[in-house]
Amino acid sequence: MDRLTQHQQDTQLMTRVTVIGAVVDGLLGASKIAVGWVANSHALIADGVHSLSDLGTDILVVLAAKWSREEPDANHPYGHDRIETLATLALGVVLLVVAGGILFDGVQRLFDETAEVILGPLAFAVAIASILAKEGLFHYTLHYAKQLKSKLLEANAWHARSDSLSSIAVLIGLVGVAFDQVWLDALAALVVALLIAKIAVELLWESMAELIDTALPDEDVEAMRAAALAIPGLRDIHHIRTRTMGGKTLLDMHLQVNPKVSVSEGHEIGCWVAATLRAQFPQISDITFHVDPEDDAEMDQDLPPSLRPLREEIESELTAVWTGLCEIDQFNLHYLKGRVDVDLITSQAVTEAQLRSVETPPWLGQIRIFQRIDAAK
Repeated sequence: MDRLTQHQQDTQLMTRVTVIGAVVDGLLGASKIAVGWVANSHALIADGVHSLSDLGTDILVVLAAKWSREEPDANHPYGHDRIETLATLALGVVLLVVAGGILFDGVQRLFDETAEVILGPLAFAVAIASILAKEGLFHYTLHYAKQLKSKLLEANAWHARSDSLSSIAVLIGLVGVAFDQVWLDALAALVVALLIAKIAVELLWESMAELIDTALPDEDVEAMRAAALAIPGLRDIHHIRTRTMGGKTLLDMHLQVNPKVSVSEGHEIGCWVAATLRAQFPQISDITFHVDPEDDAEMDQDLPPSLRPLREEIESELTAVWTGLCEIDQFNLHYLKGRVDVDLITSQAVTEAQLRSVETPPWLGQIRIFQRIDAAK
């Protein structure tokens, strides 16, 4: 059997963690509703419905984990990681709705003098069991969320904690009833609602920031820049652009190298930069680099101020004016500072003054002459 890819392994792990959570949610939800029905406890029944509602988000997480971890294809060349971002956004909305429901119910109960909670040992047992189970599930899920760097799994972990916090509110209410302080139930619910709302807003903010391609923090970008500049042959970096997809980083950058090196050497320097960054920053999933012969940081990224002629036109013009002065073997061209520097390789002795004695085009910059050694002999 072929070895599973890392994506497949991650998907299986996310699915296993979520399915375990779904089983716990189902058992707790059914238990709370059953005991709440027997004890005539509205709070426990509502808490049970909350637990069962988690099953829907668990299914969402399983599906999103499967789809977001699929390999890139023709229609999605950068992969499907943003499916996880969208699912995290949906979970944030669910948490915000849950917080709003608890808040609304808590305010009503706070001013309802007829509110009544019926005590019973089973009610206490189920509330305590729910707190312990959901808190354990929170830490279990959060552990793997950090391991997989999954915002979606992290959101589901906080969703589990919201259930734990609502169970704490129920327990406080039951204790309050024991001491004739029924208002404690409503007050605890309000505090829980605000905590859940805070978590929801943070998840929504982070997800929306990712969807609009917000850059990484400056300190992270500077750390990547410093690591890249350690590569020999790299002179500078500019036009660094970063964004995230499903917790992974995509990086674009311009790499400035010696203008006289070959295309292949400049590209190899870029490959070393990319390999170094991937090794030091495993969260980087995609790197696109552009090799520059000079600092064009202040120049428009899409188009320089003026376009210089390409090789075919240059060879035609220079051959026409220099053929009578020397035999031309090859031209090497360097597009620098708005002009074209020319390296002339020839089998005959010729000086720069001779080459400039004829009418030359206005785009011509420096001229370097290289006489072939075998020809000189």
